[in-house]
Amino acid sequence: MTQAPLALSDAEIAGIARRLDRPLVLVGLMGAGKSTVGRRLAALLDASFMDADEEIERSANRAIAEIFEEFGEEYFRDGERRVIARLMDEDYGVIATGGGAFVNAETRALILERGLAVWLDCDIDTLVKRTARRDTRPLLRDGDPREILTRLKDQRAAAYSAAPIRVVTSQGSQDITSLRILEAVDAWL
Repeated sequence: MTQAPLALSDAEIAGIARRLDRPLVLVGLMGAGKSTVGRRLAALLDASFMDADEEIERSANRAIAEIFEEFGEEYFRDGERRVIARLMDEDYGVIATGGGAFVNAETRALILERGLAVWLDCDIDTLVKRTARRDTRPLLRDGDPREILTRLKDQRAAAYSAAPIRVVTSQGSQDITSLRILEAVDAWL
């Protein structure tokens, strides 16, 4: 199935940005493109961009993998929720979350109440290819990435589906994905 080329004028994008009264919060598995697409989306909206994982590392003055290793996932998720809440309070922009953030019930409720969640969904082959580019993902260190990502996708699908907007990121450039998100946001608004 071929989709028609996407095209939004600068005026249409500016109109969407004016109507947004909350941050766009990108959720989905690692490798779905939340950070990459988030930066492009923020540029199109002339808004700020914040990567929650980068902010967590900056706040803790250590890598996420180190936090996981020393304190465990539960501790990390609690800090992650606090950072996301702070980011949502500080600015109306685009926030990229870590892959597991939206799975946490408290964090998901926070995002659904105060932001507009956009689920970036992606096929497993693309996720494996994208996540292989970086060796900083704690959940992929102990096993076959394809198997782990498949399991995570199955486990997290119900949580991710709570997002009011879902955009598939497997095909097309970050520009096309950003425009798809904007069209979906426009329809939602």
